[in-house]
Amino acid sequence: MKWKIGNLEIENQVVVAPMAGVTNIAFRSILKEFGAGLIFTEMISDKGLLYENNRTQDMTEIAEFEQPIGLQLFGSEVETMTKAAIYIDRNTSAQIIDINMGCPVQKVVKAGAGSKLMTTPDLAFKIVKNIVDHVSKPVTVKIRSGWDHKNINAIEFAKSMEMAGVSAITVHGRTRSDMYSGKANWDIIKQIKRNVTIPVIGNGDITTPEDAKNMIDYTGCDAIMVGRGLLGNPFLIQQIRDYLDTGNYRKNFSLLERKNAIFSHLLKLMELKGNHVATLEMRNHGAWYIKGLPGSSKIKPLIVNAKDPEDFRKIILDYFKKLEQRQE
Repeated sequence: MKWKIGNLEIENQVVVAPMAGVTNIAFRSILKEFGAGLIFTEMISDKGLLYENNRTQDMTEIAEFEQPIGLQLFGSEVETMTKAAIYIDRNTSAQIIDINMGCPVQKVVKAGAGSKLMTTPDLAFKIVKNIVDHVSKPVTVKIRSGWDHKNINAIEFAKSMEMAGVSAITVHGRTRSDMYSGKANWDIIKQIKRNVTIPVIGNGDITTPEDAKNMIDYTGCDAIMVGRGLLGNPFLIQQIRDYLDTGNYRKNFSLLERKNAIFSHLLKLMELKGNHVATLEMRNHGAWYIKGLPGSSKIKPLIVNAKDPEDFRKIILDYFKKLEQRQE
């Protein structure tokens, strides 16, 4: 089902979460191939952008095939956040500017950014209002249910963000204190949807197509955001799309398809970051891709110690050859 953020039409309800160190252009290209409706980049520091940090500026590079895509920004000062948003608005092809107010990581929170902004709603309002007033692209925000279970303020916070002029809001149904543990509270998403007129994207505990449909049916949210469920499993995007459209989806993907996805990911990372960094990143991705497959626990130590791309390829090829022989 199509929906809109501002005047931007989005083809389907599957949104990819911004994940630090994960949703770079290499992985994003794979997720787009499987049909993601909207993708967000990994979060980018406002100060890193303004100080012309090379790595940060590289993170703003966007390919045409990725559209529509949102570039996520984090920081805690009105002036620097506004200047960084203006830079994104004028110098990148991102179609959405997203403000991170949900990241629970200590180094982000310690700087007053991410989910810490939910404890300073007046500052959060000023940041968003100033950005909205100075850019032409739609602005969105990503929040949590609150700082902790004694301070769940997402409903009032979301209403304030709408007043500040955001075009959509993503709600992760956990508090900052939950980090990524426990169960996401979908009731918060449901209540926010009832209290704002802008689109609401629901986030938290979506690991199957059924989860995605259940969240939409239960909360009334306009779209769902998938994050950790995609690690090693980009196929989930296609499954969710098919299930939302038809009520059916492919339950299994072949060993060949899985192997090809791994090697495609490796090649894209090599082109983007070079052999050494690609190997380091594929140690994690490789372990995620084979999770749940027979004998994966024995192969994982080899993968996470792969020396270079050729070593990684050999480990994967040998492993999948054994799996294929079992099926004969």
